[in-house]
Order: sequence, then C-alpha cells, then structure tokens
Amino acid sequence: MASTETGVPGATDTSGGDPSARTKVSKDDHLAGLEAGLDALETRSEERVSLGSVLLSKLVPPLVAVVLVITVWQFAAVSGIKPDYVLPGPLDVWRSIEAMWLEGTLLGYIWTSVSRGALGFVVSVAIGTPLGLLVARVKVVRAAIGPILSGLQSLPSVAWVPAAIIWFGLTDATIYAVVLLGAVPSIANGLVAGVDQIPPLYLRAGRTIGATGVNGIRHVLLPAALPGYLAGLKQGWAFSWRSLMAAELIASSPDLGTGLGQLMENFRTYSDMSGVLATIILILIVGIGIDLLFFSPLERRVLRSRGLLVRS
Repeated sequence: MASTETGVPGATDTSGGDPSARTKVSKDDHLAGLEAGLDALETRSEERVSLGSVLLSKLVPPLVAVVLVITVWQFAAVSGIKPDYVLPGPLDVWRSIEAMWLEGTLLGYIWTSVSRGALGFVVSVAIGTPLGLLVARVKVVRAAIGPILSGLQSLPSVAWVPAAIIWFGLTDATIYAVVLLGAVPSIANGLVAGVDQIPPLYLRAGRTIGATGVNGIRHVLLPAALPGYLAGLKQGWAFSWRSLMAAELIASSPDLGTGLGQLMENFRTYSDMSGVLATIILILIVGIGIDLLFFSPLERRVLRSRGLLVRS
C-alpha cells in the first residue's frame, strides 16, 4: 500500500519511527517558518531610490498640474470670454510680479505678512496648547468650553474684523486679534483630539512610574498626543494665514504697512486685475511653501518615528 504520509522533500527522518517525535518535529518546523515570516515582515527595505525615480514621483506631477492650469488659463484669456482687463493672461500677471521685483518692493510685501503670520501663530500656540490640555483633562472645562471652541473654529475669521476694528482701531492689534481668534481654537481642538486618542494604558503606565502633573504632561501626555497635536498645529497655521489675509484686506491703512492683503486691496482700488491675480498667486505660494518646508517634513518625521509611515 502506498504511504499517505507527507513530509519535507530532502528532509532526514530522525524521529526513529516515533509518532510523537514526528509531531514535535512538525511543530518545530511550523514555528520556525512563522518566526521567519515575522522577521521578514519586520525587516525594512534599505534599497536606495534613484534620483530619477524621486523626481518622477515627487516633482513631475505638480509641474504637470501647474502647466495644465496655466494652459487652460491662457486659453481662456485669448478666447475672449472676458475682456483682458477683467481676465488677464499669465504673461500679464507675470509682468506685475516682475515689476514689483524690479522696484524692490516684492520681498517687503511678503515679509510684512509672513512676520505677522509667524508672530500670531507663535502666540496662538502659546495660548492654544494649555487651553487644549485644560479642555482635554478637566471634564467641567470641556463641558463648558468645548462647544464654544468648536463653534469658534467654524466661524469665518473675516467676521471678527469689524469687531476688532471697533475695539482696537486700525492698528496691528486688530490684525493680531483676528489671527488669534482664528488659530487658537484649531490648535486647542487638535490637541484635544490627540489626547482623546491616547490609549488609557499609556496614562496608567505613566502614573505607575511617577509621571504625574507637569512631568506627566511633558513625558507622557504630549508625546503620546503628538500626531493629533501636530495636525492641530498645521491647521492652526492655515487658519492664521487665512485670518491674516482677511484682516489685512479689510483693515487697510498706510500706518499699518503694506502686506499682501493690503497690496491686493490697493490693486483692486485701481482696478488692476493683473496685480490682484499676482497677489493671489503670491499668497498661495507662501502658504504652500510654509507647509512644504516646515509642517510636512515635521509630520513625516513624527509619523515615521512611530512606524506609521514607510520610509521612502
């Protein structure tokens, strides 16, 4: 009769015909295979990615999108859908940017807005972080302030500009007040969301080793909530930048200096559509640049350190 036993080809039977020994060998083989599979899953690929592949995957797609947008824009401009003083072409807008560069005023406009946005964002972080911790950890405070923060986050920042002008007049305080009211709720809510996602085991382990109070916040709470907190910071910067543009656009005064928002309002006053579109593009470039140069690398670093992002 043919044998129905199965085995590993080429393997030597050292069990001496003992069924229990054969079962043990079979289990050992399965465990060895399982361990090898787990090791393979945990092993990271260290293959170097060529420069051409990086350019193809990271640089080419946005360039193609920009070229496509400019092509459609140029087609709409030359097709006569709108008069050229209402819908100028890309070259007309580029000439406006070039003129500001040659005059030596372009970087000054950008710096005025970026410095205001950065200062307002730093102050917003200083206020929003302890506020978020308070809301996240104290139930009474969450019940009282939590809905207000959510409502403030959904309120358009431009709605604060008239009130801020009445409170502070046409001063820098008006602009910073609008920035704070736009950014603080987003930062606080982001931190609250991060704290809510912390596994309770982490907090209990922290208390067990004596990490309570300020030490617990510093060494357990904030590191564990970092992904959600970072998302709140990123959103807070977006709200800061948007709020700043709204404030500069409405609270326009020679005493305030000329940022990008005031610049756009000046071009609108003179019905210079090329200048208006040029300013919109500059605002977009600065916003994207800050995100790509600061927040995106920081976010990737945090996620990669926690095993949430595959190294590429």
